[in-house]
Amino acid sequence: MVALMLKVVLSSCAGTLVSGVIGWLPALHGYNVAMLFIVFPQQIEKTAIGNDPYVIMPFMMRLIVGWAILNTVPTIFLGAPDESAVLMVFPTQKYLMQGRGYEATMLSALGAMGGIVCLLLCAPLLSKTLSVARAVMGPHYFWILMLILAYMVLSEFPKGGDRGPTRLARFWDAWKSLLAGILTLLLAGWLGFILMRKAPINTTFEFSNIMPAFVGLFGIPWVIQNIMSGTEVPEQHIPKSVDCTGFIAFRGITGGFLGGFFAAYIPIVTGGIGGLLAGHATAQNDERAFIISQGASKLVYYVGAFLLLFVPMASIARGGLANMLRTSYVPRGEKDYLMILAAMAISAALAFFMLGLVVRITIWLIKRVDYRLLSWLTLAIMTTLVFVITGWGGLLIMLVSTGIGMIPIVYYSRRSNCMGVLLIPVALDMAGYGPAIARFMGLQ
Repeated sequence: MVALMLKVVLSSCAGTLVSGVIGWLPALHGYNVAMLFIVFPQQIEKTAIGNDPYVIMPFMMRLIVGWAILNTVPTIFLGAPDESAVLMVFPTQKYLMQGRGYEATMLSALGAMGGIVCLLLCAPLLSKTLSVARAVMGPHYFWILMLILAYMVLSEFPKGGDRGPTRLARFWDAWKSLLAGILTLLLAGWLGFILMRKAPINTTFEFSNIMPAFVGLFGIPWVIQNIMSGTEVPEQHIPKSVDCTGFIAFRGITGGFLGGFFAAYIPIVTGGIGGLLAGHATAQNDERAFIISQGASKLVYYVGAFLLLFVPMASIARGGLANMLRTSYVPRGEKDYLMILAAMAISAALAFFMLGLVVRITIWLIKRVDYRLLSWLTLAIMTTLVFVITGWGGLLIMLVSTGIGMIPIVYYSRRSNCMGVLLIPVALDMAGYGPAIARFMGLQ
């Protein structure tokens, strides 16, 4: 018993430390690393971790929590967001160019810690409410996803319209960003249909068939923009305190928690989209509240989706990691639930303290190394990781996805439209139209 407890403690600490490495590396997702325990169980069994679920589960939870907090650093300082943090890029880049990148990081971390607190406070209620929510909402997921798609388009209302010598020129000025957003949504959906049915990836890495698409849609376009613009990052300041009131923090955390948990519970919806919906619903117009809400939404989305698998009498699998884990591990009631909650809380505390060190190292690095060179290095890391994990087929997907992801940057439309890569094919599959469309596209 003592040996098992020692293994649990050591594996938990190891999970947080590993998250400190992968959280700093752009394009390396915490879920991809956690999935290695499922895809390669025999190789993992030979390591010090072994195959005991009471060792592996805390390790995986702490890996995900630590990554969700520490991955803020490449999002802000290297411009390489994942799909759940893409909305956060614009205000945090403004902070970065004002020499306030450290402050933006801490605001996001404040939201993440608030999201952890909210999850812990809601934990006793989840087992009683989730089964009811699933019975009520289950038959209507298709309509929910279609309404989200409609809202994403309608909320990006035509803007501008006052530039140009002719009416046609002014019309194009007003509608080009909206039309670019719709085009991005449709192209991403077309790509999603292909990836979900005939992804050109080696079957060994089939669990990561969507990873190169996310890297191309969200990460590489922003890095390319940094390289082409030749951005010079000003000197970054490390303040003793963050400019944020309790009310702003409360609004940001509550809005982010609502959006993140909505995304964790509803299939396919990501933390970025959930944060967008919650931000509009709570009328957030303060940059500090927005950054806090996105930090909370991202953490609650990833951690909450994994946590749902352990909720007693619910055992809801959301996301690829939980669905794959469910085939080899069945949570055993309240005991496992308390174990995973403890791992979540301790990991969040450790990752928060690690974040200060990681962001200081990053600031020291960008002060001494040219930002364009760092952007090239980031691009090389992304490309290498995609190739190592998914092979030449993954590089092909990444290349096509990058072309689609560049459209919002060129025409200043909302980059969350790239999430059509999941929303459109899944929504149409739920409606029963997916197979017919796949046959029309020659995918079946």
